[in-house]
Amino acid sequence: MQPRENNEWDNRTTITKFILLGFGNLPEWQTFLFLLFLFSYLVTMAGNILIFALVVGDQQLHTPMYFFLGNLSCLETCYSSAILPRMLASFLTGDRTISFRGCIVQMYFFGSLGAAECYLLAAMSYDRYLAICKPLHYPTLMNSRFCLLLAAGSWISAFLAISVIVLLVSQLTFCDHNEIDHFFCDLTPVLKLSTTNTHLMELTTFIFASIFTLPPFLLTVMSYVAIIGTILRISSAMGKQKAFSTCSSHLMVVTAFYGTLMIVYVLPKNDALRDLNKVFSVFYTVLTPLLNPLIYSLRNREVKEGMRKVLSKLLLCIRI
Repeated sequence: MQPRENNEWDNRTTITKFILLGFGNLPEWQTFLFLLFLFSYLVTMAGNILIFALVVGDQQLHTPMYFFLGNLSCLETCYSSAILPRMLASFLTGDRTISFRGCIVQMYFFGSLGAAECYLLAAMSYDRYLAICKPLHYPTLMNSRFCLLLAAGSWISAFLAISVIVLLVSQLTFCDHNEIDHFFCDLTPVLKLSTTNTHLMELTTFIFASIFTLPPFLLTVMSYVAIIGTILRISSAMGKQKAFSTCSSHLMVVTAFYGTLMIVYVLPKNDALRDLNKVFSVFYTVLTPLLNPLIYSLRNREVKEGMRKVLSKLLLCIRI
């Protein structure tokens, strides 16, 4: 038994790098994909940083809704940076390898930020529920202390919970196979490469995934059911439009985020969905962070007004 244990340890130490296959099976599309993802990353960074700066700098945006929007923009900036720079480097150099430690770090930040986003989106939906369904109690219930607790709880709990999962993954044994059929270190394809019994790991992952997706998803759904019911009871068409305009942007973001997550992680993996898994993964890792600033800036009057102020100040400085 002792020689076998030593042999297993030796085999584990031989796997020091993984190969992210990514979109390597499309050699003729490499230049186009590099330019597409580079453009997406630059727009994502610029848009989310701009919204975060507007929320911090504009006094009119110091409200609970924009406080959570600022948190979401900060999160999306980190979320994209956890995946896209490494993918862009692989397109540019052709080197698709990633160290074991680098893979673990990427998995940690991707999982933590994804879990935090679920709860931040739920907090934003609860904020809209109170604003539309309980407007008289809104200032008291959604005070600055409660907003801070919701945001801090979303970030801290997500990073602590994913630490447990990543710690368990780092203890797994990997032998022979080191090719990850994805463009980043996602948990599911990494577990497939392990020669260790992963039943406990899968059970732990299922429990944590349920905690960080099901409750916020149900809270979001219940909030919008109540919101829609309240809007339908408004007599005037103008009142309905005004009420719905305050939450339509957030509803679009939530639909895009949870829709692609369900396709990738919940639906059964038949041949058609397995082949499209990477494509759908692009939606929630690349397109959702890209669309968030565009959706909020184009549909929110306060954000557009804040941008006009910034542009006016910039033009004034240029003229001087």
